[in-house]
Amino acid sequence: MSAMTPEEMEALIQAHVEAEGNGDAEAAVAMYTDDIEHDVVGWPGPPARGTAEALDRYRQLLKDFRAEKEERTHTYYGENAATVEDLITGVVTGSMLGIPGNGRRITFRLLHVFEFTDGRISRENVWMDGATIAAQLTAP
Repeated sequence: MSAMTPEEMEALIQAHVEAEGNGDAEAAVAMYTDDIEHDVVGWPGPPARGTAEALDRYRQLLKDFRAEKEERTHTYYGENAATVEDLITGVVTGSMLGIPGNGRRITFRLLHVFEFTDGRISRENVWMDGATIAAQLTAP
C-alpha cells in the first residue's frame, strides 16, 4: 500500500463533502472502503461499520440537517490521513444531538479525521462542537 498524496486525499474529501451538500447519501459513501468505520463522537450508539450502516447514518443525517455553508479553517495531511476543520452553517430540519431543531439555523465547528486505504476513505471520525449546537437549539 503506497501513501496517498494530499491532492489525492483532498479529491476524495471534496467529492464526499459535495455529495453530502447535495443531499446524496449514496454518493457520499461511494468514496468509502467496504469496511468503513464511520465514528461520530457523541452520536448515539457505536460507530457505523461497513457501507450499509454508513449509508443508513447519512440518510438520517440528511433528513435532520441541511448544510448551507462549509468554511474550511484548517487542513493537516499525514501519511494516508487528513484532519480537516470546518465552520458549518445549516438548518436543523429534524433533531441534532437529540434536540429538536424546529428549522433553526445554526453554526458550529466540525473536525473530521479521515484515514485512507487503497485510494478510498477507510475511516471517518467526526467531532462536533456539541455545546455550541445545544446552546443554539435551546436558546429562546
